Amino acid sequence: MNKRLQFRHVVRIGLVLPAVLLAACGGSSSDKAAPAADQPPETLYSEAQQAFDDSDFKTASTRFDEVERQHPYSSWATKAQLMSAYSSYKRGDYDGATVALDRFISLHPGSEELSYAYYLKALCYYDRISDVERDQRITQLATQSLNDVITRFPDSDYARDSKLKLDLTYDQLAGKDMSIGRFYLKRGDYNAAINRFRSVVKNWQTTSQVPEALERLVEAYVALGLPDEARHVAAVLGYNYPGDPWYQDAYALLESNGVRPPDDKDLFDRTLGSIF
Repeated sequence: MNKRLQFRHVVRIGLVLPAVLLAACGGSSSDKAAPAADQPPETLYSEAQQAFDDSDFKTASTRFDEVERQHPYSSWATKAQLMSAYSSYKRGDYDGATVALDRFISLHPGSEELSYAYYLKALCYYDRISDVERDQRITQLATQSLNDVITRFPDSDYARDSKLKLDLTYDQLAGKDMSIGRFYLKRGDYNAAINRFRSVVKNWQTTSQVPEALERLVEAYVALGLPDEARHVAAVLGYNYPGDPWYQDAYALLESNGVRPPDDKDLFDRTLGSIF
């Protein structure tokens, strides 16, 4: 869906110009990178669009910037600002694209393209989401930016796609807490582990990490010699995720440690919130 939205947008704002203008785009890459002064805006835009179509995104970005530099008050300049940001995004210059998008958003708060500018900014963060073992600042920024799209433009295609992408960002942030919790559990720092696993259950209830977080809580409570707490969490796990392998592991863990596993009565109405 991501590629479809981007392609449709480029087709919409990348104007199809007469053949005579496209012919003016010929020449080497170095020629395109050094536009002559005082060219008509449509000529500059055409040359920039041709560079973009040729996947020469660095030249395209430079050329789109030149449209604004030479003709700052033209309608072409507004289109060129957004296309310059998109060109930077396409070549992996996410920081440059983000700066350009923030500027576009500031200068054109009433633009019809504002929803796309917010969406593209979110993609600049989303595409850089890294492994859960690393710092998750970018994931947090992606989450914030995707929520901005959803809040500001709830009926747009970009909002619908952003909702889908949020699932991954939430799972990523929950995965970071799980990684830290496992580290504490392995080290025997059970209270610190419990805090992390409870955070996953409380803050990321819609993610795929919750069943494991509950099972790890059972492990920690058993290790601390707290059978009642372990049975209660196991009951919550069994009620919300019946048949899940993590529940089977928790059940077996209780049995192997001489703790009576939860029965049907224990499983009755055990919501996730009941562990807090």
